[in-house]
Amino acid sequence: MSTVLKGTGVALVTPFNQDGTIDFAGLSGLVDFCVEGTIDYLVVLGTTGESVTLSADEKQAVIDCVIKSNRSRLPLVLGIGGNNTAAIIEEIQSRDLSSFEAILSVVPMYNKPTQEGIYQHYKMLSEATSKSIVLYNVPSRTGSNMTAETTLRLAQLNNVIGIKEATSDVMQLLKILKDRPKDFLVISGDDALALPAIMAGGDGVISVIGQGLPEEFSEMVRLGLSGKGKEAFEILYRLLPIIDYAFEEGNPAGIKQILKERSVCESYVRLPLIKASSSLSQKIEKFLHS
Repeated sequence: MSTVLKGTGVALVTPFNQDGTIDFAGLSGLVDFCVEGTIDYLVVLGTTGESVTLSADEKQAVIDCVIKSNRSRLPLVLGIGGNNTAAIIEEIQSRDLSSFEAILSVVPMYNKPTQEGIYQHYKMLSEATSKSIVLYNVPSRTGSNMTAETTLRLAQLNNVIGIKEATSDVMQLLKILKDRPKDFLVISGDDALALPAIMAGGDGVISVIGQGLPEEFSEMVRLGLSGKGKEAFEILYRLLPIIDYAFEEGNPAGIKQILKERSVCESYVRLPLIKASSSLSQKIEKFLHS
């Protein structure tokens, strides 16, 4: 099994200035913060990066900034997803993917395809590129759940190397872990459930909170992967309140407030999202400084 995308990946936010423009200095600083915090790899332009509100030119600028700031220190994964199969294929084929280990592509949202539709969608993406593809199942956002059976069917495609599984259905996760091919990565997409998933045989996490508390969260994951469950769960239980705060008013408002408190970047988001409320900000501040 490939070890490149094992451990703790983080879905980077896109920092903004007060006027709504991209804060490239903040983004560069965030990359450094994650590298220094012993994160294992970085995911660019995922949901947490507010990619749906970025123009094509802004997306390319974010990619360029992360590549330059990273200086080949950590493996990179690029989010390319949506609900128009043809448009995703066009984007995959038009982008320079040479700096990326893999593409992370979410289950199509809003259309609510059948399981066969989901399979054929990913089959088309697989045939359109030689790049490795990581599936991303997040029913709470997409309105469609990719079943374990569909995931395992897709796992037979040569360049589909894993899944970021963000369902809260533990039985579904266990079915995938039980019957996955030998080299197929199962990566948690839920910060609170990442450690239980690892202890059940999973390969790590693509995290939101990990970029806000990189040292603590990545240490928890390393301990879990090493079979040191007791020590790992001690860290998880300490972090549970801040994990809750990160998602209390939606993602990435919470994590951006955490990053502001840690002096990494400002907390501005783009509409239709809004900044964390004063009450949530106070809870985050109290947790981080207590």
